[in-house]
Amino acid sequence: MSFFEQPPLQYTTGPRPFYALIWLHGLGADGHDFVGFVEAFAGVTDKPMRFVFPHAPVQAVTLNGGMRMPAWFDLYGTRPEDAQDEAGIQRAALAIADLVAAQAEHGVPAERVIVGGFSQGGAVALYAALTGPARLAAAIGLSTYLPLAHRFAEGRLPHINDTTPVFLGHGTDDPTIPYAFAAKTHALLGTHGVSAEFHSYPIAHSISDAEIRDLHAFLANTLAPPGVGASPVNR
Repeated sequence: MSFFEQPPLQYTTGPRPFYALIWLHGLGADGHDFVGFVEAFAGVTDKPMRFVFPHAPVQAVTLNGGMRMPAWFDLYGTRPEDAQDEAGIQRAALAIADLVAAQAEHGVPAERVIVGGFSQGGAVALYAALTGPARLAAAIGLSTYLPLAHRFAEGRLPHINDTTPVFLGHGTDDPTIPYAFAAKTHALLGTHGVSAEFHSYPIAHSISDAEIRDLHAFLANTLAPPGVGASPVNR
């Protein structure tokens, strides 16, 4: 049985897309939640881009009293020491790897695919991107953390995505996924040789205009031809 219960939303900025951005929504939302990103990031490159917004399957979430809702995996708690739905996280990551592979069938190989997400979707995006079988153009995690951190070293293919650009953005006042979790993720990636930009914002569990601007600059730099149009971004 397919992980996805319905096909993802897809938008293109022109014929024959050269890049693809796969974006994963947060817990309880769906692919429509971030459709505004098409307009926000269509101009980061002069080449056509495909935007892919998959919908998480509906499943029971333990943390929410077993309520059924769109979720990438089950949640048992919000602290780093709480048990994690390892099988669910792995299953979601494999589904995202399949979406990446599917882009190649439509003319966009993995090295021109960006995978990102917000909150629970960001957790899956980071894990899938950094442990996946192919090098990606970039990985993005907003208001999120790296799940299965204790298995990160054994779960990833050495050096495949060590040089993949990574953007992490987090609110310093986030009560849902505390800022400290993001800081730990940034530090963990560094210990494994993955260099990530880490941006902080005076917001709660949300996305700010400043964050959108920083992410736009990150993508513009990442997708710029070598030596052309790139400008330094503070890390």
